[in-house]
Amino acid sequence: MAILRAVSAEPASLAELVARTELPRATAHRLATALEAHRLLRRTDTGTWAPGPALAELGRGGVDLGDLAGRHLAVLRDSTGESAQFYVRDGGSRVCIAVAERASGLRDTVPLGARLPLTAGSAAHVLLAFSPAEEVTALLPAASFTARTLLDVRRRGWAHSVAEREAGVASLSAPVRDGTGGVLGAVSISGPVERLGRRPSPEVVSAVLDAAVAISRAAR
Repeated sequence: MAILRAVSAEPASLAELVARTELPRATAHRLATALEAHRLLRRTDTGTWAPGPALAELGRGGVDLGDLAGRHLAVLRDSTGESAQFYVRDGGSRVCIAVAERASGLRDTVPLGARLPLTAGSAAHVLLAFSPAEEVTALLPAASFTARTLLDVRRRGWAHSVAEREAGVASLSAPVRDGTGGVLGAVSISGPVERLGRRPSPEVVSAVLDAAVAISRAAR
C-alpha cells in the first residue's frame, strides 16, 4: 500500500520509491516488480512506475474487462464480418485482452495477449489521442501517424488506419470509456484493405461505435 500511494500522485523511479516509502532498496524493487506483474503498477515510457490498469478493474468490483469486452466482440465480428479485438494500454504498448476471429476466409489474426506498439494502427491512435500530452510527445517521433491524426480522432471519436501495422491490413477503432469519461481501452476491427476499404463505410463506423458504447456501459 505504501508503494501504491507513493505513485498515486506522479510516477516514481526506484530511487524515488525508496525516498517516498523509506523501504530498503531491494524490498522496494521486489514489491514494485510483483505489483507490476499483477498489473497494479505499470512502467511508463521513461521506466518509472505508475498506477496500473488492474486498479481500475478492482474499482469496478473486480470485473474482468477482457471477459466483459469479449461478450460484445462476437456481435461486432458478426455485424461487420471482420475480426474484432479489444486493446488496453500498458506503458508504451497496447495489449490485446479479448478477441473474436472470423471463422473462415482471409482475416487479420491478432492472438490473445499480443503486445503491439503504440506507434502504429488505429487502436494506437485511440489510446494515444486521449493520453497526457507529454506521453504523446515522447512516442510521436517513432509513430506512423502525426499529432494531426490524433486531433482528428479526438474530434470525430474514432480512428482508421491503412497498412500502418501490417501491409494490406486496415483497421477501425473507437474508445471505450469509464463513468468519468476516462479511456479504458480501444475496441477494434481489422481485415484486408480490399474489404474494409481505405475509407470505411458509415455502417462499419456505426457498428464499431455501437460496440464501444455497449462495452462502456457494461463496464460502469
